[in-house]
Amino acid sequence: MGCMNRSTDRIDDDACYRALCSHDARFDGQFFTAVTSTGIYCRPVCRVRTPRRENCRFFEHAAQAEQAGFRPCLRCRPELAPLERHWSTEDAAAILSQQATAWLDDPQHWLDDSAAMGERLAARLGVSDRHLRRVFEARLGVSPLQYLLTRKLLTAKQLLADTDLPVTQIALASGFGSVRRFNAAFLDHYRLNPTQLRRETRHKAQDSGQGTVVRLGYRPPYDVAATLAFFRQRMIEGVAFVDEAQQRLGFTLRIDAGDHSHRGWLLARFDEARSQLELRVSDALREVLPQVIHRLRAALDLDADPGAINAVLHGAFPAGDGLRVPGALDGFELAVRAVLGQQITVAAARTLAQRLVNRFGEPLDTPHAELSRLFPSAAVLAQAEGDALGLLGIVKQRQAAIVALARGVAGQGLVLNGSADVPATLAALKALPGIGDWTAQYIAMRALRWPDAFPAGDVALHKVMGLQGGKQPARAAEAASLAWKPWRSYAVVRAWSAGHVAGPNHGALS
Repeated sequence: MGCMNRSTDRIDDDACYRALCSHDARFDGQFFTAVTSTGIYCRPVCRVRTPRRENCRFFEHAAQAEQAGFRPCLRCRPELAPLERHWSTEDAAAILSQQATAWLDDPQHWLDDSAAMGERLAARLGVSDRHLRRVFEARLGVSPLQYLLTRKLLTAKQLLADTDLPVTQIALASGFGSVRRFNAAFLDHYRLNPTQLRRETRHKAQDSGQGTVVRLGYRPPYDVAATLAFFRQRMIEGVAFVDEAQQRLGFTLRIDAGDHSHRGWLLARFDEARSQLELRVSDALREVLPQVIHRLRAALDLDADPGAINAVLHGAFPAGDGLRVPGALDGFELAVRAVLGQQITVAAARTLAQRLVNRFGEPLDTPHAELSRLFPSAAVLAQAEGDALGLLGIVKQRQAAIVALARGVAGQGLVLNGSADVPATLAALKALPGIGDWTAQYIAMRALRWPDAFPAGDVALHKVMGLQGGKQPARAAEAASLAWKPWRSYAVVRAWSAGHVAGPNHGALS
């Protein structure tokens, strides 16, 4: 059962009401129910008494519900819901709105000057501000700035409810330039000031030094074991750890914001019974907590919509319904490891990455023995000498690729995250020495979060698809993959899993 009519791309109210009655987490974030008798909007998983059908209005996005005058539920907390994505590779308007929402969802782009934000986004997408607003409103029912304001306010609401951060710090972390503006926007939308909401949610203080804990929702099914195994096989000591028995994993992380670099650690534990992830973030990363949340959601693919993906891929890969495309907390790290993994096994690539971290990584003091170093920054590797990299066992072609990647990222000309322009970034990557189509597609799949990436030249993929030994297997694989659009990244992960391979020898699952 779906809640969207894909022929019209509109909400099916009757289907949504049936999903609401079931409280099924598979529909979490796909729609929100606004109750006219209370003025509140909820997630479909909300456990309050189900409202009468005639009192319900259904919205695809939280921003639509808030624009219609409804306030978020304090019990089910809409800010915890996974984001909704309607991917298209053919419709120009849909692609434009996808690119716009991906950019607006990234907290590193949040500015207090709303007018500048709209102009900046339109310029990045190569369209006029007026055209962007027209397409955005036609597709989503709200303007880009209305969508952005809801994202910022819901982020602030989560920080108020789950942390003991001062209101001033929450205002800045949520993209507001001043407490006055934050208070005014909060009061206007929610009819509560921030301190009132904090009292309403009865926040419990967290132990100093033990990190800040927040919860993040996802849609089932989610193959937690497969995700943990994926990261365990690629784990660099000191930078990450995986505890499969406890269903948790940890990472070190550096986030540069303005002139300040935030360095810390984070721990994530799956709570499958609630379809949630418990995230604990070190105090050093509290000021950029929205960015940490955004990055982890991408790294663990928490916003995937299994229903839409399985509708296309289940017939070809019936055993892969819960598989996700693992991402990365840092796109630069992923790209470097992709280069290191070219033409060698996952274990050999991990060894090279470990040597790179031991030589160039920055020590980090943490309360967790498993987490003690940061992956080398782009600025550091941009200055790396060939001899130093060669002593680690990295061949010259890959040395040049790593340094070129580092210089591109350090100079801010190359963006390796989910808000990047995918076609332009693919072209820029392939223009670098030592980076071909396979590596670029792999980076697009994991770092750029492009659901339709497809490394057509992958040898292991050819084997699973029965194309080994034939003429031009890459061209044949590309043609066969068209049936899997726009979810070819997920098809690749399912094909590798079906073939029982940790990763292709040709490429960089490292």
